[in-house]
Amino acid sequence: MNKYAIEAKNIIKDYMIGNVVNHVLRNVSIGIMPGEFSVVMGSSGSGKSTLLYVLGGLDNPTSGNVLMNGRDISQFDDTKRSIMRRKDIGFIFQFYNLIPNLNVEENILLPVLLDGKKIGNYKKQLKELLEIVNLTNKCNHKPHELSGGQQQRVAIARALINNPSIIFADEPTGNLDSKTGTSILSILKEINYEKNKTILMVTHSKEAAQYGNRMIYVRDGIVG
Repeated sequence: MNKYAIEAKNIIKDYMIGNVVNHVLRNVSIGIMPGEFSVVMGSSGSGKSTLLYVLGGLDNPTSGNVLMNGRDISQFDDTKRSIMRRKDIGFIFQFYNLIPNLNVEENILLPVLLDGKKIGNYKKQLKELLEIVNLTNKCNHKPHELSGGQQQRVAIARALINNPSIIFADEPTGNLDSKTGTSILSILKEINYEKNKTILMVTHSKEAAQYGNRMIYVRDGIVG
């Protein structure tokens, strides 16, 4: 049985720019244990976000294997990969990616709707998540009526609604002021500790990185 929540084996990721090959990830092998809050750090262009997308099944490696809870997701077809992303993992992005014409509750429940599940079965979980992200009094608001920090908290709740075991966060505080960013990081830390969620977060901020319990450095596509 695989002991890792996420494992990368000899991951190479290349992009073609014209006739030139751009080597973004160079033979990366890492393992993330269940319950870890791991932080990927590196300068702009280092390959850190590409690594997150490959590990989360949003992008395919040129070669190598990605195992999630022991399953080789690099061998999944598009349909199976899409189902996995909705059910097994949650994503939090820098720019929230909320649906403008949906209110807070509807945005949080979107993964449930996409899965064809009954909304009524998620009332208790929705209530709990709204309390965790402190948005109970904003449940009927649209994204344009919320601050950036509030929108990111909606995104966190949405990432958790299907009770995934793994959360991927790509610069979750990159679009926020320092005070608001700190509140978002505190929520992620609480989720990691209280709910034992495995979190893999990409950031360029040393202050944000302190909230994790493991640092992974990426430089020129190499983890070291």
